[in-house]
Amino acid sequence: MELRQLEYFVAVAEERNFTRAAERVHISQSGVSAQIRRLERELGAELFDRSARTVTLTVAGKAALAHARAALAAAGAVGQAVGEVSDLIRGRLTVGMVVGCTVTPLFDALAAFHRAHPGVELSLLEDNSDRLLEGVRTGAVDLALVGTAAVPTDLEALTLVGERLVAAVPPGHPLAARPRITLSELLAHPLVCMPPGTGVRTVFDQACAARDLRPVIALQATAADAIADLAARDLAVAVLSESMAARHTDRLTARLIEDAEAPALLALIWKGGQGPAVRALLAHSRRAFAVPTRA
Repeated sequence: MELRQLEYFVAVAEERNFTRAAERVHISQSGVSAQIRRLERELGAELFDRSARTVTLTVAGKAALAHARAALAAAGAVGQAVGEVSDLIRGRLTVGMVVGCTVTPLFDALAAFHRAHPGVELSLLEDNSDRLLEGVRTGAVDLALVGTAAVPTDLEALTLVGERLVAAVPPGHPLAARPRITLSELLAHPLVCMPPGTGVRTVFDQACAARDLRPVIALQATAADAIADLAARDLAVAVLSESMAARHTDRLTARLIEDAEAPALLALIWKGGQGPAVRALLAHSRRAFAVPTRA
């Protein structure tokens, strides 16, 4: 049994697809399949049910998965321990980023980290916040930049931004004349918002649910600029965070949603007990975002 076989096994189990797993571990699909077959022969049991379109774990595969992850973590810990005493960080780091969120300080942090630790292979994964959080929990993602309504209590977090929600409309729209608006007033108009699983949408949906309001989202887009473009064409009222709307003051008027009081948070999320690579990237991220170090 080889570590690479366990790595391929875990990748297929998490991706539930041989093609995506092969892309993740950077070898051919046939190579992944061959190594999994070798592992199954050695163990004397099939690990995956391949009869359906989506690959699923067998009973034996479910029993093996936790141990395979533990073995890979232990092997990685050996390299980390050596790296810490020799002041050399190596390995692979998977960083998640919420879709539609181009955050320059994160890219600055990644660039500074890469210059300081060229021996670490960086992988950037874009997805919605809910799936990124689950990836951090399972270990598929080492560190993720997510939008959220609240910091998860089972994970470590560094909150970077907390902003209220606004409604953004073009000049001449009835809402533009109001200094502030309420959710009930907002829901009288067609809305364009980010999809479920994003921080802004979660905060908005929770605010509506707290007042027993049921919004009808006419249009959805993952990128704030796309939402602003649709609102600027008077197709719907945009629901955005304050900084998202601030980039479009030349064509949109933003009004605070008075009774959506909870802020939409942008935060770095990771699992406790991470190795030196994650700790080093967090240090670069604090500097890039100018976030004070916690006592």
